Order: sequence, then C-alpha cells, then structure tokens
Amino acid sequence: MIKSNEYSNNIKTNRSHFNNKTKKITSSTILYIIMIALAIAMLLPFYWSLITSFRVKSEILALPVKWYPTSFTWEHYDTVLKSMPFFKIFSNSVFVTLTGMFTNLFFGSLAAYSFSKIRFSGHKTVFNIMLTSMMIPGVITLIPTFMVLWKFPLVGGNSVFGEGGSGFYDTLWAVVLPGAIGVYGIFFMRQFFASTSDDYAESARIDGASELRIFLQIYIPLVLPGLLTLGIFTFQSGWNNFMWPNIVLNSAENYLLTMTFKNFMTTTRVDYGPLMAVSIMMAVPVMILFVFAQKYFINGVALGGVKE
Repeated sequence: MIKSNEYSNNIKTNRSHFNNKTKKITSSTILYIIMIALAIAMLLPFYWSLITSFRVKSEILALPVKWYPTSFTWEHYDTVLKSMPFFKIFSNSVFVTLTGMFTNLFFGSLAAYSFSKIRFSGHKTVFNIMLTSMMIPGVITLIPTFMVLWKFPLVGGNSVFGEGGSGFYDTLWAVVLPGAIGVYGIFFMRQFFASTSDDYAESARIDGASELRIFLQIYIPLVLPGLLTLGIFTFQSGWNNFMWPNIVLNSAENYLLTMTFKNFMTTTRVDYGPLMAVSIMMAVPVMILFVFAQKYFINGVALGGVKE
C-alpha cells in the first residue's frame, strides 16, 4: 500500500514537472515568435531600400509589388558616384562625425567626472540647471545658435565686435561646434562615474596625483563601456544629422552625405534608385561600427541605468 502511494505521488510529481516544462516551452515559443515578427517588421524598410537600390528603374514602382528584384543593376550606385564628388562629401561627413564624437567623449566625460567626483560649491545646482536645459526643444535654439556662429568675433572676416564677415557660416566647424558637447552625454557618463568608488580618487590625491591624471589613468579605464556606448550614440547622431547642416552649409565643397538626398528629389520627381543607394551607403559605416562594438554597447546600456 505504501509503495502504491509512493508510485502515485511520483506520477503526480512527474506530471507537474511535465506541465511546468510544457508551459515554459509554450511561453518561450510565443515570445520568440513575437520577437521574430518585430525583427522582420524593423528590418523590412532596410530590406526594401537595399533591393530598390539594385532594381532596374522599370521595377521600382511596378505593380504588383515584387519582394525581390528579377534583375540586378549597379546603375544607381554609378549615378551617385558620378553625379557628385562623393568621396569629398564622404570625407566631410567622416571629419564632422568623428570630431564631434571625440569632443563629446572627452569633454562630456571630463564634465561628468567633475560633477561626480569633485565636490565644488554649487555643483548640484549647476547640474540640475543643465538637466533642465534638456527639456528645451532644439528648434527653439536654432536662430540664436545661427546668429552666434554668424557673428563670432575674429572668424570668417568678422571684427572683434562680430561685424563685417560671416563667422563660421558655411564651414564644417559650424556643424561641429554646436554639438561639440551635449548635456545628455554628461548625464550619461555621470551615471558610470557615480557607480565607481571615491576611494581611488582620495588615495591618488593623497599620493599627489593631479585631477587630470586621476581622471585619465584611474577612472577612464573603469568607465570604458560607457565611453564606447556614448561613442556609438554620438557617431550615429552626427552621421545622420540632416537639418542643421542644411541651414549652415551652402557651398557644394562642404556638403555632407545627408545633404545629398535633395540631389535626387524635386517637387515633381523622386529618383528612388539613387536615393536608396545613398541611404545604403550611409547605413554601412554605422552597421559596421555596431557589429564590432555591440558587446560593449549592450553592456554599456545595461550599466548606464546604475543610480547613485
């Protein structure tokens, strides 16, 4: 009788484990199906741009829609390369993007270190004011920023009083300087510095190390995942910057890649083939960067939520 009860209990236990395992498998399967569906939905625009850049013109707007090109052509990429000084424009975009990325990383992390590890008078008030400025829409500051660049003293033929010339207008520095350091970068990096111990700085100060040496040799290696993550953010933002370059750049020799879209768009016609070709060529550097830095990016985003 005892053996019978034990056997019955074992059957019930096995059934319970089987039911729990079945539920987990079912829930995991549903979750994967949802994730795959979302991934397809997000990749679909990129796929459509890719195949459109290789379609012949007669197939681009053909109905019914074909989800794969019946014939491939490099015509649209050839049109892009021949219709403008592509490599000059590409180098302009690289210069503006990398310069903005490095200035954000250095000055942003330096300011974040100051707010996190140096207790100067009013540091919390200054930091809160900076955070408040993030709530101001960027479009409100467009005209003041433009006027500052236009009237900048002793630049672009301007006098000491900012008269007589055009300042930084129509130079690549007009794109770089307004975004050389961002409040978001300071806030983001401060979270990383706040998660590190203050004892390192105190010990280094006792040994006579300067603040710059403490910052560069002790804390920068500790917050490297955050720097790499912020670097990806700022690179993508600078690379895709569209509105501001169209406002402050006028000469064709200073064009950026984002400004070349208008070459293939008019009020009456859109040349979808070259337009998609430019889009793909712009997407490739960001994709390469993310592929090589995705591990640090994911770790950085996860660690970025650490609070004081």
